[in-house]
Amino acid sequence: MPSRFTRDALDRLIAALTELREHCLQHEQANGPHVDRAAPTYRASVRNLLHYLAFRQHDLRDMQRELTSLGLSSLGRTEAHTLAGIDAVLAALHRLAARDMPRPPAALPPVDFASGPAALVEHADALLGPEPLDRTVRIMVTMPSEAATDPRLVKDLVARGMDVMRVNCAHDDAKAWAAMIANLRKAEADIGRTCKVLMDLGGPKLRTGPIGGGSRIVRWSPRRNLRGRVVEPVRLWLARLGRPVPPSDIPLVVLPVDGALLGRARADDYLGFRDTRGRSRRLRILGRTRDGCWAEARTGAYLTSGTSLRLTRAGTEVARGVVGDLPMVEEPIRLRPGDQLRVTANGSGRRAKRAAAGSLCQPASIPCTLPEVFGQVKPGERIFFDDGKIQGRICEAKPESLLVDITHARPRGSKLRAEEGINLPDSALNIPSLTAKDLDDMVFVARHADVVGLSFAQTADDVLQLEAALAERSGGDIGILLKIESRTAFEQLPHLLLAGLQSPPVGVMVARGDLAVEIGFDRLAEVQEQILWLCEAAHVPVIWATQVLETLAKTGNPSRAEVTDAAMAARAECVMLNKGPHTPAAVSFLDNVLRRMRQHQTKKRAMLRRLSVASPEAVPLVAPISAPSQSVVTQETRRLARRRPRLAPEGST
Repeated sequence: MPSRFTRDALDRLIAALTELREHCLQHEQANGPHVDRAAPTYRASVRNLLHYLAFRQHDLRDMQRELTSLGLSSLGRTEAHTLAGIDAVLAALHRLAARDMPRPPAALPPVDFASGPAALVEHADALLGPEPLDRTVRIMVTMPSEAATDPRLVKDLVARGMDVMRVNCAHDDAKAWAAMIANLRKAEADIGRTCKVLMDLGGPKLRTGPIGGGSRIVRWSPRRNLRGRVVEPVRLWLARLGRPVPPSDIPLVVLPVDGALLGRARADDYLGFRDTRGRSRRLRILGRTRDGCWAEARTGAYLTSGTSLRLTRAGTEVARGVVGDLPMVEEPIRLRPGDQLRVTANGSGRRAKRAAAGSLCQPASIPCTLPEVFGQVKPGERIFFDDGKIQGRICEAKPESLLVDITHARPRGSKLRAEEGINLPDSALNIPSLTAKDLDDMVFVARHADVVGLSFAQTADDVLQLEAALAERSGGDIGILLKIESRTAFEQLPHLLLAGLQSPPVGVMVARGDLAVEIGFDRLAEVQEQILWLCEAAHVPVIWATQVLETLAKTGNPSRAEVTDAAMAARAECVMLNKGPHTPAAVSFLDNVLRRMRQHQTKKRAMLRRLSVASPEAVPLVAPISAPSQSVVTQETRRLARRRPRLAPEGST
């Protein structure tokens, strides 16, 4: 008999696994209040989560290797059924050792190899709707503003495979949201598919404020090949003042022009002008409608409001006119390594003043949308702007402003604009996750949404406050989506899950954009894996979000890296696409990828290194959280839609 099958080796593994099992049960017993507070149909999921947290407080890599050498399960797929997985390995070890396996009836696992995965399927159905035909992963799409006025766009998205419509409450208004949802309901009826509505609350997003100055200017440039020849002219719409812009799949430059000139224009006429650089430029008229003219440009130009225009036909002038008011374009602040930037509570930003030699005389300044953070940050802490493209360290913190030393930017300067995100990864911020606007928006959300997204979720109390606010607005049956977008949210994930399971259905969105900035891009892959594991242990569905097929949605051509990312997303229950000119094509592409991956990816094997988020320091014994209000307790009796899932066969243990 090989040495690895010796009685001593088997006894050592049996003893270690038995001790590990007992630790899981002790962790559950110590956290009994969380089990009691959970919705009755989700208590088995809470128990399994507590078992998994205790299980991952240990480094099991050596045990994995020994079990694998015996031909047994390495415990790398125990998320959905932790105790049952341990018991299966113990039973096999006892059989190898020719011993009976004792197991008290009171310590039976809460879920087994069938009911654990089935619970995740059932909970995903309750939150996100039933699985689509031929794929197990749903597709969520963020709505552009055009979805309110273009029912064909919404119908096309549903027909191509959209399963969840995401409405971002940080944009548009209740009138536009209602129009988007009405277009969706009409599309559902026409196509015969159902689609859930997620309304994502804006939350207390920390962003840069307005920058003073700017110009009314527009710029364009045609696409050229390597030889400098134009391969794609710029498409322009010359709009009569006050008339709508026609829908187009091609990005447009819009120029407001007075109607007298446009009334004389014909196809193949030319519109000449001098741009801001004094260069002579002209546009060719392609066609005309009642509201304006189509035109194309084969040379680049910079154009401002009031520019004189000259319409010619066969070399003869036909009419003259001027460019109307263009949108104001703010001039960004340019920051270099070694510069300083003052972040203020109000006012408008200003660019830095520099001496003739280029040295800094007066630092640039920019306001922020959440000045209440000023009293919570400390000198020496890092601050990031625009998804980490500009990085700095706080050298002075006052109640009304912060002074920042810029440590990372492009050597020639990086541009900082208004409405860019600000991250404070080192700061312990105490900011309510629900703003006054969020509470106002929830009146609409409670009436129209299937799921509400909680931005900037930090603590269990944030989740309970959202549940109470929904109950007050008769929205207690709405699902909740917890957006994990900060270091604190990741570290508090077990607490957030336990709070959410008091009033399910609940899901988690991995907001990888902000999360990568907060924890560091080098840790993102590791952290998103841990989120997937913890949520599977709680039988909570996950939405894989941020920059999925973004190049495809924006340009029509995917990159190789993002195709791989989309394939990896098949391990979640839903994938989110952002808006872009080519989003319908991205939905079709993703639908195809997910259908193919379903045939290849049903299992994974993980190396069970000690998990930092489940360490005794992070989760010693999960602290009790506030008891829910009576209005929240009544939600525990809700009835969830159930169906029998199609389960892939488990691997041998």
